[in-house]
Amino acid sequence: MRPYKQTIKKNILATSTITTPLGDMLCAATSKGICLLSFFNSKHLEKQIEKIQKFFNTEAIPAHNKYFECLQKELDEYFEGKRKEFTIPMQLVGTPFQQDVWKVLQLIPYGEKISYKDEAQLLKKPNASRAVANANGQNMISILIPCHRIIQKNGTLGGYSSGVDKKEFLLNLEEKNF
Repeated sequence: MRPYKQTIKKNILATSTITTPLGDMLCAATSKGICLLSFFNSKHLEKQIEKIQKFFNTEAIPAHNKYFECLQKELDEYFEGKRKEFTIPMQLVGTPFQQDVWKVLQLIPYGEKISYKDEAQLLKKPNASRAVANANGQNMISILIPCHRIIQKNGTLGGYSSGVDKKEFLLNLEEKNF
């Protein structure tokens, strides 16, 4: 008689659509937290999906996740000007350097803007402005990890993977409710 082999459940990478005033966003989550929140028009969305599927060694599938309702609620409150910090758990998928950059982004207070150079200094890597900018561009959790708060040294908005119009909207929203 052969021993009973227990079937091991694969990691579940659940996806859903989150509605915002700026348009629908794709979100993905594991049992540990949100790992993707991206506008459907993001130029990096396909690569982001591939990256998280590879990282978790599973397919992203439409499914329920305990974090989705909380995420929708917190985003609604944010867009209504009632929430300035997010409490939803996140699971960051990136290199250690990228994760360090994204953690610094989360320290930038609501309503404030800093330059890539300032962000590099907060990271204690003052000569790494370009690397910091590249890491910001790889951020897969829009709004919650506020890369929209980073502007160029000369005060111009710079890039945003879902369009500068969305970045400008988010900055104006925060400035108005600051």
